[in-house]
Amino acid sequence: MLAASFVLVVEVLENLAYLANASNLVLYLSQFMHFSPTRSANIVTNFMGTAFLLALLGGFLSDAFFTTYCIYLISAAIELMGLLILTIQAHMPKLKPPVCVLPNTDTPCREIDGAKEAILFTGLSLVALGVGGIKGSLPAHGAEQFDENTGDGRRLRSTFFNYYVFSLSCGALIAVTFVVWIEDNKGWQWGFGIASATVLLSIPVFLLGTTLYRNKIPRGSPITTIFKVVAASLYNARNSRSSSGAVTNMATSMEEEQAISKGESPIQIKRNESFTFLDRAISNNPDPSHKFFECTPNQIEEVKRVLKILPIFASTIILNSCLAQLSTFSVQQASTMNTKLGSLKIPPASLPVFPVIFTIILAPLYTHIIIPFARRLTKTETGITHLQRIGTGLFLSVVGMAVAGLVEMKRKRVATRIGLLNSSKPLPISFFWVGLQYLFLGSADLFTLAGLMEFFFTEAPISMRSLATSLSWASLATGYYLSSVLVSIVNSVTGTFRHTPWLYGSNLNHYRLERFYWLMCVLSVLNFLHFVFWANRYKYQV
Repeated sequence: MLAASFVLVVEVLENLAYLANASNLVLYLSQFMHFSPTRSANIVTNFMGTAFLLALLGGFLSDAFFTTYCIYLISAAIELMGLLILTIQAHMPKLKPPVCVLPNTDTPCREIDGAKEAILFTGLSLVALGVGGIKGSLPAHGAEQFDENTGDGRRLRSTFFNYYVFSLSCGALIAVTFVVWIEDNKGWQWGFGIASATVLLSIPVFLLGTTLYRNKIPRGSPITTIFKVVAASLYNARNSRSSSGAVTNMATSMEEEQAISKGESPIQIKRNESFTFLDRAISNNPDPSHKFFECTPNQIEEVKRVLKILPIFASTIILNSCLAQLSTFSVQQASTMNTKLGSLKIPPASLPVFPVIFTIILAPLYTHIIIPFARRLTKTETGITHLQRIGTGLFLSVVGMAVAGLVEMKRKRVATRIGLLNSSKPLPISFFWVGLQYLFLGSADLFTLAGLMEFFFTEAPISMRSLATSLSWASLATGYYLSSVLVSIVNSVTGTFRHTPWLYGSNLNHYRLERFYWLMCVLSVLNFLHFVFWANRYKYQV
């Protein structure tokens, strides 16, 4: 566990740097770069989506060509470069658009454009690339430090994933409180500067564990294996129509023949009865002119295992579309409300502190109290299965979106009652109401993310584990992209039947945000039923 401890500390620093900016970025883009609220929200969701989607690249490179150790170091350097560019731009007025003197007039402020806009998106792109590489390599690197052939090793690995989410939350707590306060009160150049310093500090911390790390040797491209098996099964299926001997025989494979020729006992691979069409990838009469189509039973079973987990992956995308609202519309909601706590004014971007604190408290309780109790109760090694944990998170997302819809209805009623519907003045309603949706959706993220990462790591083939673990982040990415698409579709459809789309304009009080939240709630219910369908049919690897 000592080697994995360095990974956990590094994740605290890395997530601090990432969330310090991502959680507050929508306000930076709207207030300092003068983008509209909708475009700011879309830029943030696209930025976060790209960062998480690039985790697949980090996982792929870790499995195929480099180790997770190397990918982390390269990615941290890239993220640091991006943060330094953003720091310089935030510090120098000539690299930003002109200050908006009268933000409350009908004349829109001048958006950033030209070379200045290019600098902004270059910095954001480098940060996204670096974050993606880190997310795609660091969790798998930590999980590789445990011996899965022993019960203690598997239990410690499960504990690692729980504490990995705990580390994410610790970094997030500092980010959404201290660093966000610095950004709002001292300037964004300080916020970006602190993020740069933490990424720089994370590199030597990671290197301290070098002599303790266990590094998995890359085994070649897992993508190639997947395409090879699928292509071979299609090719042999076509040939089998004219040759009865070209049907798969799982008992006599090339691997077994090589083992017998060396005087060794052939490895018996338990055949998976799902996706049996892939069994055709092995032919008793292979065409020597098509060496590419030669597959082993082991490769076929690996591809089957990957295909089995894809429906579970798809079931978490809507949840992450809901989570995307916490970084966009929810922050904008809070900015229109009373954000004072006594004499202290709380930045709206600090709202994620609610689920973060809850996660910091719940993660150790879950690991050291709930799981041991569940193990004694169920007499199983895991206590609570990965899919049960993911399902709990999906159910909480339904509750979270229902609460979000109710809170927005209450906020709009207050604005209407006191005549501030057309004003940008803060409403006399506490931003703690918005904190409720953060609490439910943050709890959903806690249950789902740790369960999903461990599920993908344990159920995927050894040669594809980094890539499979990256699917957790790819689900986040797809969810953020889907959020942007849904906003565009909703505006397009509602703009066709109404003079004004639901989510358009510079005044959030004119939005029909509560209807959008109810739409997300309905989609979450349908998604939960979709998950239950596949989870009931899934069989874990033995």
